[in-house]
Amino acid sequence: MSPFPEEAGVPERADATVPGAEADGGVSRRRLLGVSGTAAVAGVVAGAGTVYAVSRGDAAAAAGAPTSTAAPALALDAAIPFRGEHQAGIVTPAQDRLHFVALDVVTKDPAQLRQLLEDWTRAAERMTAGAEAAPGGLVGGGPNRAPEDTGEAYGLPASGLTITIGYGPSLFDDRFGLASKRPAALQDLPAFTGDQLDPRRTGGDLCIQACANDPQVAVHAVRNLVRLGFGVVAVRWSQLGFGRTSSTSTAQATPRNMFGFKDGTNNVKAEEPEGLAQHVWVAPDDETGGGAWMSGGSYLVARRIRMHIEVWDRTSLQEQEDIIGRDKKEGAPLGQAKEFDTLDFAKKGPDGQPAIPVNAHVRLAHESQLGGVRILRRGYNFTDGSDGVGHLDAGLFFLAYMRDPGKQFVPMQRALAKADVLNEYIEHNGSAVFACPPGVKDGEHWGQALFA
Repeated sequence: MSPFPEEAGVPERADATVPGAEADGGVSRRRLLGVSGTAAVAGVVAGAGTVYAVSRGDAAAAAGAPTSTAAPALALDAAIPFRGEHQAGIVTPAQDRLHFVALDVVTKDPAQLRQLLEDWTRAAERMTAGAEAAPGGLVGGGPNRAPEDTGEAYGLPASGLTITIGYGPSLFDDRFGLASKRPAALQDLPAFTGDQLDPRRTGGDLCIQACANDPQVAVHAVRNLVRLGFGVVAVRWSQLGFGRTSSTSTAQATPRNMFGFKDGTNNVKAEEPEGLAQHVWVAPDDETGGGAWMSGGSYLVARRIRMHIEVWDRTSLQEQEDIIGRDKKEGAPLGQAKEFDTLDFAKKGPDGQPAIPVNAHVRLAHESQLGGVRILRRGYNFTDGSDGVGHLDAGLFFLAYMRDPGKQFVPMQRALAKADVLNEYIEHNGSAVFACPPGVKDGEHWGQALFA
C-alpha cells in the first residue's frame, strides 16, 4: 500500500513494470529482481544498526569475510525507509549508482530557504518510497501547467533509492542568520600537498547525495529536487558514479576500483554499532550551543580523485601490489593468503624487507598508523569521457562519513599526501565538506533544526 493515500488509483513506481517489458513477452523489472519494494520493506525497522542488506554472494564467504549478522537480503528494487534516527544513505548498504550534486543558495531570503528544505523533505520521502515527486506529478496538473514530476522514473521501482542532504560551511555565513548554528567541527578542509583543486568542483552551500540501484532513479531524484529549487538554489557542480568502491555492510562483497584492486576491505560496517558510535555518528556532547542539532548526524567529505589510468595500466603487477599493499587477485594483505587476514606490518618478505612496504597505501591509511582513526567510506567509480589529449578522465569519487573531519580525515589525508606512492598515479581535483544532520522524525523536515 502506498504511504501516500491521496494517490489512490495512481500506479506507484515500486509496483510498476518496465514500459514495454510485458509487450515483449518479458516480466516486470520488479518480478525479475525478486519481490515488490513494498513487500520487501514490510517489517523492516529504520534506525541505528538496522541493515538493509544486499547479497554478497559466495565469493565473499570464500574469501574469509567475517560472518554476517545482517538481515535477509532485500531485493534490489526495495524501498528504504526515509525517516529514522539517522539519514539513510550513510550506513545503508551502498547501492550501485550515485548522483551527487553541490549547490549554491542564490536567494537572500531565509524564509525561501526554509520553505525549500521543507518541500525537499516531502518530495524526497515520496521518491524514496517509489512515488512521484508530487501527487499526480506526471500529468495531474493538467495540460496547461508544467508537470510537477519530470517523469523519467515513472514506472520504475524504488530501486533502493536514498537521498541524503548536507550543509556546507558557507551556508553559515551572515546571509540567513545561521552563523550561530554552525557546528564547531564544520570547517573548510586545509590545503593538502599535491592538491590540484578545480574551483568548479569544490565547495557548496548544500549537497544532495542520491544513491540507487538504477541510475535513472538516482538522476530523477536530483533532477526533481533541483527543479523544486529554481530561483532558490543553483547547481555548483555534480558527479555521477557507478560501481560502488566500498562495502558498508558485511552482507556485501568488497568491490574493486578503477585500478582493479579491492577497495574498502577494512571499512566501518553497519553491523558495528560501537564502531559507528565511535567514528561516524556525532555524539550529544561533541557539539554544544547552536551546533547541538548535529547530534546523531555525521560529517561528509567528498573528494574527486582522478586516476591516471594509462600510466597505471603500464605498471608491473608487482609494483602495483607494492603500492597498494595487497594482492590484486584475492585482495589479501601482502604476506597473507585471504582478503580479511590481519595486516601484519612486522612480517618480512623473502628479501628481508617488510612484506607490506613502508609507503604502501594500506599501511599509511591503517588505523594503527593514525592513532586509531577510522572513517566510513562510501565512494564510487566514475568515468567522465576523455581530456583534450585523449586520456581517460576516470577515477574515484571519494565519499566518507565521520564524526569529526578535523580529527579523522585531515590527519589521514596529510599522512597519505606526504608519503603515499599512490600519489604518483592520482590527483585530487575536487573537494568539499558537509554537515549531514540526523534523520528526520515524523512531522519533521530537513531545515527544522536550522531555523528553530
